Amino acid sequence: MSGTTGNGLRRRDRNGEPRTLYALAESTRLAWERVRQSYATGGAARPYSFTDVRRGYGSFDPLTNGTVVFVLCLALVAYLAPETYKRRSQIIDLVFAARHNVFEILVLAGALCVCLIAYSVRKPRTVYLLDSRTFIPPKRLHVNTDRYMATTLATKRVDEESAAFQKKLLGKSGIGTKSAFPASILEHCDEIPKAGGDVRAVCNMQYAREEAELVVFGALDELFLKNRLDPKSIDILIVNCSLFNPTPSLSAMIVNKYKMRTSVLTYNLAGMGCSAGLISIDLAKDLLQVHRNATAVVVSTENITQNWYLGRERSMLITNTLFRMGCAAILLSNRRSDAHRARYKLKCTVRTHIGSDDLAYDCIFQMEDKEGIRGVKLSKNIMDVADKALKKNITTLAPLTFPLSEHIKFFFYLFKKKVMRVQGLPAYYPDFHKAFQHFCIHTGGRAVIDVMQTALKLSQYDLAPSRYALKRYGNTSSASVWYELRFIEDSGRVKAGDCVWQIAFGSGFKCNSAVWVAMCDIEGDPNGVEEA
Repeated sequence: MSGTTGNGLRRRDRNGEPRTLYALAESTRLAWERVRQSYATGGAARPYSFTDVRRGYGSFDPLTNGTVVFVLCLALVAYLAPETYKRRSQIIDLVFAARHNVFEILVLAGALCVCLIAYSVRKPRTVYLLDSRTFIPPKRLHVNTDRYMATTLATKRVDEESAAFQKKLLGKSGIGTKSAFPASILEHCDEIPKAGGDVRAVCNMQYAREEAELVVFGALDELFLKNRLDPKSIDILIVNCSLFNPTPSLSAMIVNKYKMRTSVLTYNLAGMGCSAGLISIDLAKDLLQVHRNATAVVVSTENITQNWYLGRERSMLITNTLFRMGCAAILLSNRRSDAHRARYKLKCTVRTHIGSDDLAYDCIFQMEDKEGIRGVKLSKNIMDVADKALKKNITTLAPLTFPLSEHIKFFFYLFKKKVMRVQGLPAYYPDFHKAFQHFCIHTGGRAVIDVMQTALKLSQYDLAPSRYALKRYGNTSSASVWYELRFIEDSGRVKAGDCVWQIAFGSGFKCNSAVWVAMCDIEGDPNGVEEA
């Protein structure tokens, strides 16, 4: 059993050996390389659990799937058509006789109506994505390596070794020169030495609120303007931000800013990491099943100001070089009248949480270092944990999204493995391109994207949205998958019927997916794709 201290932090591993939370025993790059090699060595390195497979098939409802219902109806017609033709004379006689049996006909019609009503009630309401907008940072907040290093050194709290380590990471991060840092850090960093080295001179509640207002209102203003939407018409508001949760909440801040009505349902999700944006979508989906004719807005963001780490622990310095300002605002609806203007409809969401494992729970941890400086620690085990969560999420997602041909192939594989007991059979690995045309993979870093490309056997074209979003905006946490979707749309890639897969990882540890189906061809905007 893992040992714990009074504040709940684990100090011993599963073997009872002492370990510290303050250092990386292995470099991040090597850990990612290990995971990537495990996928490159073949199917045997990618075992999966049949429990996760059963979970996926268990959540598949055939009566809510249009294709399945169509095939069943077609099979029924094919079976009845020959019999109907053979007995056509009897059917004609039956029709004439029915004129004298009005009561029986009414009973039959009533039973049919009840069945149709039960089916319509049982069928989940369609969730439409009407529009999504992202915050585009102004040029004055752009930060390249030189500006970042100058800002960091101006605090006079970072030693040469820590500065060199961060500069090295920046060079390998894959982030370009147009990602953004908060104005409070860039413009007021020199106030820290004037305050005797007290980081609260910059990393304080006031500046954090200013950062939140800038990105959140920036995204929402554009969403309301482009859709000519009155904020008072919003029925549900969901905001997710992991590391900044003031009182009043961020959702209350939005209600106050846009003077929303008193009956608006507000939710604030905290501490759920970079995958919280898709958790918000899942929550919105469930709420839209309950509330009829409703409109929901989801706001996904993260806050850097109070979590800028100025200590010496390398495992906590990594986040400084990855995370940047960003925000996304998403407009959802379950109204049938909105279907004609919707861009996508939600096909499914799958959430995977492996926090019951100590390594998974500890791998991303907000804490203080030995000197009492707060930051977010990234453990050496994060790569292996992400690998495990990814496998479980994909295994559950596959039965819900892959075409019938892939299901047939899998059952043949299952028959050979479980019934015929064929030895040395490699793990079944589907072609993801048969289920998805576009991929929005969380921009956790260049190494994350490289591993996902190898694991899912994707092309450079498939990963272009992720690499662009990372280079242009940096790791914008839960908003990153929406920056990627914006790139896909502006590039003119989306056609009616295309499936878009969004997948993100988060602390806890979680891996979450959302799959959208395009309702129409989306016209590209060449001006929207800026040079990164």
